[in-house]
Amino acid sequence: MILINLLPHREAARKKRQDTFNISLAASALAGGLIAGVIFLWIQGQISSQQDQNTFLSREIKKLDEQIKEIAALEAEIAALRARQLAVENLQADRNLPVHLLSELGKQLPEGVYVVSMRQNNQLLTLQGVAQSNERVSELLRNLANNTPWFAKPELVEIVAGSVTLGKNDQRRVSNFTMRVGLVRSSEAQKAQPVASAVSVVPSAASAAVPAAAMPAKK
Repeated sequence: MILINLLPHREAARKKRQDTFNISLAASALAGGLIAGVIFLWIQGQISSQQDQNTFLSREIKKLDEQIKEIAALEAEIAALRARQLAVENLQADRNLPVHLLSELGKQLPEGVYVVSMRQNNQLLTLQGVAQSNERVSELLRNLANNTPWFAKPELVEIVAGSVTLGKNDQRRVSNFTMRVGLVRSSEAQKAQPVASAVSVVPSAASAAVPAAAMPAKK
């Protein structure tokens, strides 16, 4: 017996393939949606966790900033206190500085050199005086540079030839000089004094006083 299939089998096969494709497409879309949802939720969780960490770090940074400001304020107060303490110590140490200055200057003046004026500006002393010769001025510079811890870095500003009249017929040539020399703090000078004393050379006119008005003596 011969069987003849009169149904449209090609259309049925096509429809079956189409249904299978649609089902596969829907399943893929559903799986993709589930995966995307899981990834989205995971990313949201990571973002939320990071935001919590950022908030925590921001609070801690603000606390640290406040502590840093307090520390900076304390350091500024400590620096100000140290500066005031140093100023007080310097004032106490420098109370006898004029006495040391005049005493030491009298020791270091060579014979034939006289100081006529002194002017102090902070730690800088300007001397104006009269010397019998330029060599005496050079000797004074060497003495102030090497033989005393109370002076530092003497500098000759100018030296001008001049003359003075000692008598009716006695006129002498002299050297009018101006020099600057730094003053050393008492605390520093006292530390360096033993070393300076070991190498100092006392001039023959060490006991001479510094006059207010200078007149060179006869040789």
